[in-house]
Amino acid sequence: MATRAKRRRVTRPVGCGGDHDLVPDPSPDPDPVAGFLSWCGRVGLELSPKVAVSRRGTVAGYGMVAREGVQAGELLFAVPRAALLSQHTCSIGGLLARERGALQSPSGWVPLLLALLHELQAPASRWSPYFALWPELGRLEHPMLWPEGERRRLLQGTGVPEAVEKDLANIRSEFHSVVLPFMEAHPDLFSPSVRSLELYQQLVAVVMAYSFQEPLEEEDDDKEPNPPLMVPAADILNHVADHNANLEYSPNCLRMVATQPIPKGHEIFNTYGQMANWQLMHMYGFVEPYPDNTNDTADIQMVTVREAALRGAKGEAGRLQLRERWDYLCKLEMVGEEGAFVIGREEVLTEEELTTTLKVLCMSAEEFRELEEQDGLGDEGEEDSLTITNIPRLRASWRRLLRDSVLLTLQAYATDLKAEQDVLSNEEAYSKLSWREQAALQVRYGQKMILHQLLELTG
Repeated sequence: MATRAKRRRVTRPVGCGGDHDLVPDPSPDPDPVAGFLSWCGRVGLELSPKVAVSRRGTVAGYGMVAREGVQAGELLFAVPRAALLSQHTCSIGGLLARERGALQSPSGWVPLLLALLHELQAPASRWSPYFALWPELGRLEHPMLWPEGERRRLLQGTGVPEAVEKDLANIRSEFHSVVLPFMEAHPDLFSPSVRSLELYQQLVAVVMAYSFQEPLEEEDDDKEPNPPLMVPAADILNHVADHNANLEYSPNCLRMVATQPIPKGHEIFNTYGQMANWQLMHMYGFVEPYPDNTNDTADIQMVTVREAALRGAKGEAGRLQLRERWDYLCKLEMVGEEGAFVIGREEVLTEEELTTTLKVLCMSAEEFRELEEQDGLGDEGEEDSLTITNIPRLRASWRRLLRDSVLLTLQAYATDLKAEQDVLSNEEAYSKLSWREQAALQVRYGQKMILHQLLELTG
């Protein structure tokens, strides 16, 4: 059985943006928190007297801490919509609205990013005290900004390098085809210092890590998602899976409300959603140490299951049959070349897709012919239920294919579970790792623990 290594904290190094060279404040406030709180009073951003913005007692950089006990349901702060920084509220909002058609892009983030590029270099931006609490852009620990070789070496097998490389390709295309032409067409609004791909990538990392996206109303689910926006004060809160606050949206303001009692001195945590560590690393540039992230998952690429099945097929005829079955699954939209089966600690998040795939790939030739002749797959029996606890009771052929798929997935990592456990169990060795090495180790280890659990269940 896979043993658990000792829990190790990952402390994120985050720079203070008070000396940010993109905010040309002629008299920078020596206390950026005091400057921010003064600004909050001017714009009507109301913080409860029970909370404080601080670097002390927080898991990463600035955070928010309870000065005294807070009860569930209490308002922590309210941000008026006029204080939000968005494509609509920025000082060039009218221009961005008029040029909306020219600023279309797959991400939908271009208007906000242009707003940030303008406000950061505007001498009298009304958001300057807010920017003073940002981390320094040159010190962001987002994997998008790591050297490519280091990113691949540390995060091989986790899915992060592939996701980041797609992001970078889209960012380069978006910058050169949409953003740079717009800035060059308006030189009075964008100085040469901000017409840089490097700065644009850094701001994309900021938007990924710190922006919010207002959810659509249920009746608007078929509409395009709302554009991202920056929410001062709300983006100070750090994330943990077991959070104690939540952001609520209302017509006049955004409200951060306690979801459970918060004792005096404890940090206030928001949630960014139910996200695995690899997703937290990809989107936000941090992780939760094992075993804190109860939402952690491991992916088995769909094509890996196909490869495992093909390796176990008998002769060319068997491989041909398997390809036919894969095509059938593709038509059902159960699998795809870039899809993944997602396994959590206590459940299979893609249960229907994985159950159907194992069933179709493992059935006999006669069963597959009958399947093609009927309209659907029919209901699964209880013995075919793909819950974590039921895996040992699955049919032997299903367990074998699942096990072979897990073994192939583990080969994608550069190190094995034992090597990770040895480092995590050795406090001195772990402390010598860089922050990036520690964070990447936590991502890999959490995934491998889930995959090794599957090996035990299918053995």
